[in-house]
Amino acid sequence: MIITDTHTHLYSEAFDEDRAEMIQRAIDANVTRFFIPAIDSTYTESMLQLEKDFPEHVFLMMGLHPTSVKDNYKEELRLVDELLAQRKFCAIGEIGIDLYWDKTTLDIQIEAFKHQINLAKQYKLPIVIHCRDAFDEIFEVLEHEKSDDLFGIFHCFTGTLEQAEKAISYNMKLGIGGVVTFKNGKIDQFINQIDLKHIVLETDSPYLAPKPFRGKRNESAHIYKVLEKLAELYEISEEEIATITTENSKAIFGI
Repeated sequence: MIITDTHTHLYSEAFDEDRAEMIQRAIDANVTRFFIPAIDSTYTESMLQLEKDFPEHVFLMMGLHPTSVKDNYKEELRLVDELLAQRKFCAIGEIGIDLYWDKTTLDIQIEAFKHQINLAKQYKLPIVIHCRDAFDEIFEVLEHEKSDDLFGIFHCFTGTLEQAEKAISYNMKLGIGGVVTFKNGKIDQFINQIDLKHIVLETDSPYLAPKPFRGKRNESAHIYKVLEKLAELYEISEEEIATITTENSKAIFGI
């Protein structure tokens, strides 16, 4: 059984004390494919080192996270442009709009989002979308930018069934993580109405740990709790969930 974690921040400072052991725990638990989203240039060196240390397992994205869209965002985007021109990445991400922390940057967040969508089209790469308190704004951009060559993953999907169907209509798969195990997460109430061909697994570690680890540091090995919950909701085996979602990740990332 091969399990794919399509979204994990393995370079995070939260893992500085035991990174290699934490990654090995995941590999021992059949989580052997790790897709690594970018945040901003302060993490680029750590990401490249991670790829160097685990070349068979780690696949890097490039992009500017919406919460890092600040006064220097044009310089950050220029660095994204330069890195994409220099070497291969598996996706543009994570990108999008976050109105939870700062609503005042909405205009430049939209500008950065559109710029990076166009990079994805240019390099024929998927996008990985971060959306927090911003479904309407994200969908408005996707409606404007939609095309056959725009596709990707709606990371950490926490919306309604209607929003799930709308995201899928824009060629997006839904990244399902620890939230599906939460009592108040709500997506567990409808997710089995979504065909599994539209689902990929993720942890977003070190964030959003599933039950029974909620509130603690998340890690990629904990994805098995998401797997268990989806197997229960879809009433099929964990092996089938792992196989289908890994195939879906291959279809998105081409790896």
